[in-house]
Amino acid sequence: MTDRSRFLFVILIAFGAALAGVFVGRSYIVAPPPVESELHQLLHEELDLDPTQETRIEAIEARFAIQKQALELELRADNARLAQAIQTEHGYGLQVSAAIDRSHKAMGELQKVTLEHIFAMRGVLRPEQATRFDDAVVKALTVEAK
Repeated sequence: MTDRSRFLFVILIAFGAALAGVFVGRSYIVAPPPVESELHQLLHEELDLDPTQETRIEAIEARFAIQKQALELELRADNARLAQAIQTEHGYGLQVSAAIDRSHKAMGELQKVTLEHIFAMRGVLRPEQATRFDDAVVKALTVEAK
């Protein structure tokens, strides 16, 4: 076997190992569902909402989707500004610091509107539903990531 053949063989083996690693990772190491998904599953599949509750919650979710999208776009723009500041300053300077602060403000706003959304949905629930919803929210916020 020539040096070139040996080199190509090693690359082929490494590529195959990388593919196998990706396959194993995606198949057996599954990320936990987002908190939002867990709460929506609870709401729509386990709490036995009546039609009025469903309609009110759908309206709340539609409003939140618009707010969330706007804030996520703002965060992307903030990240672009941060990247530009890093490229300009090549270190932790005033522009980088200001870009980080701006990004944190948008993140905080997203957290606030998310909580407002959760409390608005909770307000539609009957007391026994709200208790289960509260338990799910607390669990989602306190259970350690695996």
